Amino acid sequence: MLFRFICCQRFSVKMAKLPQKKYYRQRAHANPIADHCFDYPVNPSSMDWSELYPVSALHEKRVENLDIGCGYGGLLITLAKTYPDMLSLGMEIRVKVSDFVRDRIKAMREEYPNTYDNIACIRSNAMKYLPNFFHKGQLKKLFFLFPDPHFKKQKHKWRIISEPLLAEYAFILAVGGIAYFATDVEELFEWMNDHFKSHPLFEALGEKEIENDLIYNQLFDCTEEGKKVTRAGGKKFLAAYKRIPDPYEVASISQPMEH
Repeated sequence: MLFRFICCQRFSVKMAKLPQKKYYRQRAHANPIADHCFDYPVNPSSMDWSELYPVSALHEKRVENLDIGCGYGGLLITLAKTYPDMLSLGMEIRVKVSDFVRDRIKAMREEYPNTYDNIACIRSNAMKYLPNFFHKGQLKKLFFLFPDPHFKKQKHKWRIISEPLLAEYAFILAVGGIAYFATDVEELFEWMNDHFKSHPLFEALGEKEIENDLIYNQLFDCTEEGKKVTRAGGKKFLAAYKRIPDPYEVASISQPMEH
């Protein structure tokens, strides 16, 4: 009995390190157009990533996976284990939620050494500052999981998928890189799907590509929002689009120079 009590006590002490969401609650909706106070680099080259990824062996690596609107960090935890050799970053606009993710990562690093050193979170506005953080063609994977639907028509301009923003996503995503999006709102899914489908630099992943994709099928339930929809018995919609070469760039490169 004494042995059992000691084991339980140790387990409870270990788990107490993890942050509790009840202390980080914040309203789900945030106005991305409003003037928030953010720190951001002048350009990607001036960004110091060493504070976010403190292990010196990672300092030569660049962030390759980006979760926009990372929420409470469920996807980041999955990315850490699925892509251990890649740096993944979560970007969240809500201050308390981003604080939770940072504290969660810190606790996970302490509890599981050498497992979660490749993930980090920053508070920023992806609709305004992505080019300040990432070079052209830097990212391999881009995620938009259960974004705010902004149901009212006058607020559709706040949606994270739009024609102007897709141009920025295409800029920072490498050719062959993949953008994933998921939602439980069918109207929003059609909106996002139509925008990606009509953009000349994106092409839907084929069935074989989806089958061979390590992360695709994990996206339904790796986030807190996705798990909530599952518990409620709701539907979830998921799609992925690949960044394809710009035909104008290819043409200009292959065209011989005039003398």
